[in-house]
Amino acid sequence: MSISMKNLDPAFRGAGQKDGLEIWRIENFKPIPVPTSSYGKFYMGDSYIILKTSALKKGSFRHDIHYWLGKDTSQDEAGTAAILTVELDAALGGRAVQYRELQGNETEKLLSYFRPCIMPQPGGIASGFNHVEVNEQEHVTRLYVCRGKHVVHVKEVPFARSSLNHDDIFILDTKSKIFQFNGSNSCIQERAKALEVVQYIKDTFHEGKCEVAAVEDGKLMADAEAGEFWALFGGFAPLPRKIRSEETGEDMEAAAKLLCFNQGQLEPISFESLTHDLLETNKCYLLDCGGEMYVWMGRSTSLQQRKGASEAAEKLLTDDSRTKSHVMKMIEGYETVAFKSKFNEWPPTPDLKLSSEDGRGKVAALLKNQGLDVKGLMKSAPETEEPEPYIDCTGNLQVWRVNGNAKTLLASAEQSKFYTGDCYIFQYTYTGEDKEECLIGTWFGNKSVEEERASAIKLASKMVQAAKFQATMVTHYFFICESSFHSLICSYLCAGSSL
Repeated sequence: MSISMKNLDPAFRGAGQKDGLEIWRIENFKPIPVPTSSYGKFYMGDSYIILKTSALKKGSFRHDIHYWLGKDTSQDEAGTAAILTVELDAALGGRAVQYRELQGNETEKLLSYFRPCIMPQPGGIASGFNHVEVNEQEHVTRLYVCRGKHVVHVKEVPFARSSLNHDDIFILDTKSKIFQFNGSNSCIQERAKALEVVQYIKDTFHEGKCEVAAVEDGKLMADAEAGEFWALFGGFAPLPRKIRSEETGEDMEAAAKLLCFNQGQLEPISFESLTHDLLETNKCYLLDCGGEMYVWMGRSTSLQQRKGASEAAEKLLTDDSRTKSHVMKMIEGYETVAFKSKFNEWPPTPDLKLSSEDGRGKVAALLKNQGLDVKGLMKSAPETEEPEPYIDCTGNLQVWRVNGNAKTLLASAEQSKFYTGDCYIFQYTYTGEDKEECLIGTWFGNKSVEEERASAIKLASKMVQAAKFQATMVTHYFFICESSFHSLICSYLCAGSSL
């Protein structure tokens, strides 16, 4: 399936041919290029398409497409962004992964493109609001919560004492001063990232001309700046010990549901075991995992089918009011490791004979499949894309629990049991394409102490240095209780970052 360049919106022509970002805003159902100088500036009433192009070693490109929906964007605008994303992917060869991004619930992948953060501004096209330049608007006192050690999620919360807690970092932006309130349970990495946000607010909203103050949770006596901070909330009073609202909501890890898009409708598929053979190449499917939703499009599906499946997913999310669900769309043969890990069985990645030639050299591809020399016919075809790394979970896994400055090897039976107060190091050795490869990483329980986290990183770094082959070190900070560690390894490959 491909889309003719003649039928592609002119704004998309030539897109994805160089490393970097390209952004379009939806205006009157059309994609309008955003000037480079305005990258990172998003308006709450608008929808955007963001294309991230990554140059690969062999000269080809990998594409990731995100469509970002402001909280005040119209449903028509959001639907247009979803459909245009499918068209852009088709024009690029149909190999991109597409991400649906909602304001306030963006993926870490998207946030990593914009440093230090994304801070949407009021205004929009379809909503009827005007875009107001931040330095021209009357300054209003705002309270933001900052979360994240690697990339920062910044969200505006009500300017009230009840919004504060001991776990997070808050930024209070007033007309003449910016306060950074460090919750007593926040860590040094989060505080450093929040300080970058404070500097961004100072430069962007105050033209660099305002004071900055840090307020430590629980340390306020004889501190003039702390007194000034609490005075804005009507005076000091102890904060209650309460659990974040996000953690008290409904469990997003629901049982997986598979739905098939058929003639404009989503039909549930019954299964005892979620396996690859449930997916047919001439159909589109929706895999609903609660907090995550995947749209899988068979290679033999038409552009119209793919648009229809995308619209059906949008409608399902709107009807269910599932604002926190992340949506990823992908073509058959270019599935992410996270998607594959949801299935009990997934065959080895097939040789996609029509991958890079699809839509640009089908005749040449067919001749090539029959063993004929097609040199000369293939000049316009892009180079074969490097395959996504994929572990089939048949390698050797070792897990250590960190004890102070030492580590203790766990028995195989204990490798799937993790405790919130502990830190762990894992090493996964597997056979790569032409050599043995190794994945080394750390796992931190959400109640583990900072000293053991630092020790885990130090010990894991020594393991990487001692490895005789190339090791990819991945560090994640989250808690998973007694889940399959092999599945965790697969998800690491999809979202890991190098240290």
